[in-house]
Amino acid sequence: MAEERVCLGVMVGAHGVRGLVKVKSFTEDPVDVAAYGPVSDAAGRRHWRLEVTGQAKGVVLVRIQGVTDRDAAQALHGTPLYVERAALPALEEAETFYHADLIGLRVEDGDGRDLGTVRAVENYGAGDVLDVAGPDGQSFLLAFTRAAVPLVDLAGGRLVAAPPDEVVVPARAAEETGGEPEES
Repeated sequence: MAEERVCLGVMVGAHGVRGLVKVKSFTEDPVDVAAYGPVSDAAGRRHWRLEVTGQAKGVVLVRIQGVTDRDAAQALHGTPLYVERAALPALEEAETFYHADLIGLRVEDGDGRDLGTVRAVENYGAGDVLDVAGPDGQSFLLAFTRAAVPLVDLAGGRLVAAPPDEVVVPARAAEETGGEPEES
């Protein structure tokens, strides 16, 4: 597992004048941002229990005890919300992963060559994409599909990638040309 705590969302501003807070949720079902118990800030110093009151334009509206006006709600803008990893439910399907578990995994090709490390998991609407930071500092994107990622080994801290030829993998390009990868 990548970390002891997982970021479920971020407070993005105030809603109205009575202290409701807008939260950009990173959970599969946005209202689940409040489903796993109290959340905390990145440092773990401040804790809140969220009460979801509704949704509006891509955010969840939450009430937080002690936040009773717009100024107090706006003061929380930009605060990420973390929960202990152990509070999340176990995944029932073998081929399902929490993004937090994928971030930080080593990426290797089928021959065991280092292609980099998973830096982030993005989704631009057509499925999950791994943002991989190569060993040379350059990055590349890799579709998170069975064809492109045939093996995820969480216990071993790695995944095996089979990038299609269309994906320029900087480390692989350098090996093939015998030097530095070309910039496009």
